[in-house]
Order: sequence, then structure tokens, then C-alpha cells
Amino acid sequence: MKFSGRRKKSQSAYSEEQQTMDPKGQKVKLNDGHFIPVLGFGTYAPQEVAKRDALEFTPFAIEVGFRHIDCAHAYQNEEQIGQAIRSKMADGTVKREDIFCTSKLWCTSFRPELVRPALEKSLKSLQLDYVDLYIMHYPLALKPGEELYPKDENGKLIADSVDFCLTWEALEKCKDAGLAKSIGVSNFNHKQLEKILNKPGLKYKPVCNQVECHPYLNQRKLLDFCKSHDIVLVAYSALGSQRVKGWVNPNHPVLLEDPVLSAIAQKHKKTAALVALRYQIQRGVVVLAKGNNKEWIKENMQVFDFELTPEDMKAIDGLNRNIRYCDFHPGVGHPEFPFSEEY
Repeated sequence: MKFSGRRKKSQSAYSEEQQTMDPKGQKVKLNDGHFIPVLGFGTYAPQEVAKRDALEFTPFAIEVGFRHIDCAHAYQNEEQIGQAIRSKMADGTVKREDIFCTSKLWCTSFRPELVRPALEKSLKSLQLDYVDLYIMHYPLALKPGEELYPKDENGKLIADSVDFCLTWEALEKCKDAGLAKSIGVSNFNHKQLEKILNKPGLKYKPVCNQVECHPYLNQRKLLDFCKSHDIVLVAYSALGSQRVKGWVNPNHPVLLEDPVLSAIAQKHKKTAALVALRYQIQRGVVVLAKGNNKEWIKENMQVFDFELTPEDMKAIDGLNRNIRYCDFHPGVGHPEFPFSEEY
């Protein structure tokens, strides 16, 4: 007697588990015991539309099932994101514990005494008592002050001499105080991660390293390094990147027009964007998807509806060409500039 509901043996345990749980609830366990949803909503937008986009698209993202919201002080829209989260809590769509909210410590607040006030400022803007994850945005300390990008008369960023290991100790205190459930880093290379991991008296390891990651910059070496230390890699610019003037090299090829991605997408009757997101999830990478279009935001949730074959994964692995869209060139010359290392 045949059961039509029986699954083919070839499907991985991953997909079995995926089919037995609410796909939107897919999470990865962090090294401190908390869980992070594998798909996150990125809230960065160019300055002129950042606030408007946050108000318009964050509530919609929550409505269609996003539970992981990635924010940052430097995006200058945390107040609007706070309003969006509040509105979805008020109308019963979500409770606070359903939302995983990340914020980031900006580089001008790396002096230990500035860390907690910076976090408290973000919490006030977000109208939250705690964030689920607080991360150092870059490993580069910059001169403290109101300006996000303090520059000298030659237009060069002004560095601050604080050691980011001391900043990390201040983050540990924020975790102990319950202001952040988990703490991590962003844009660190493996040597900078090692510096924290080998720090005398380390209390908490970073739970994650959030970096640019996509098929043209697949970060294989950094991913292996992070996995070996039980650090989750979180991918931003997973679809290539918005062409943000001054931030993104406009001469790079457009990832989503890649013929290999397009062919795999056609085979699965999905878009190239979904294939690029799915690729990360199957490598154990937490992936952020930005959206300034409701159709795309909704479409991103389909990442749980299909599975790439080992052949697909191998073909996408083969696309790596170490193209970095967000090269943070204003930071070149800073003693802690992270992207001079191979990984």
C-alpha cells in the first residue's frame, strides 16, 4: 500500500525538519544558547529615503512573516523601525519575544564609557527594553562625536586609538546588564576575530560576524573559520548590492544577472534572488534581505519553499570571484581596516 505523503529518501534531514516546522520559524542556535532566525530583514536604505522606507516596509515585512529585523544606529532610521515594530505589536501581529532585533554600535562610540550610552540611545529610539543582538559595526574606532564620519581637512576619516578588545569588554557588560541578549561583531577579518577570541579574561565569544557575502564573494575561508569557533556568519548584500553612490563600486557586474544563477532559478521556477538567498541558508549562513519593494519582500519568504541540489550548490560555489561591492574605501588607511587581509 502506497502512502502519497511519504517523502523520497533522497531529501535531506534538513528539508524533513523544514517541512515539519513552521518555515518562517527556522532558526540557528548561537553559541550563547539563544536562537537567531535564518532569514532577516535588512533596514539599510540610502539616507534620503531611509526614514520613509523604514516606516513603509518594516511593518509589511513583519506582516508577511519576517521576524528578524537588522538595524543600526548608522542607518539613522531606528526611531521609525521602533514605531513599525510597536504598531505590529499593538495590532496583535507579534509579541516582543517573536521579534529578533539587531542593532549595531557605531565606530565613534568605541571608547568603553561610550558603549552603554550608545546602546541605550538605540533602545530608546527602537522603544525596546533590550535588543536580541548588539554588534560592533566595523572594527575601526573613529573619533567620538556627533558626526558619523569625522574627517580631517584632506577628507580622511579620523581614527580613534581605542583597542576594540576594550570595546568588547563594554559589550560584555551590556549583555550582563540584560540590555542585549547576545553580542557579536561585523566586518571583522579572521585575525581581528582571533584577537577577541584570544583576549585574556574573555567572558563571551562573539555569537556572529556579519559580513558582505554572496556568490561573487562567498567568504568560504572566513565561513570555515567562524564555524570552527562556533560563530555564525550573517550575510549582508546577499544579492550583490544596491548601487549606493560613494559606497559601492559601480563597475562590478550585477550579481542577479549571472547566467549560472539565472539557469538554476529557471530550473526551480524561482528568481535568481531567491536562489542567492537559499544558497546561504543551505551553507548554514544567516542571510539578510533588504527590500524597498513589497513584491520582493513577500517573494523573499519563498526561500523556504524549495531546496537546491548538491550540484546547484557546487555550481554557485564556482561563481566566487572575490568581488566586494561594499569595500568601505573611506576606511582605507585606518590601522584596523579589515579588508586588506585575504579573509
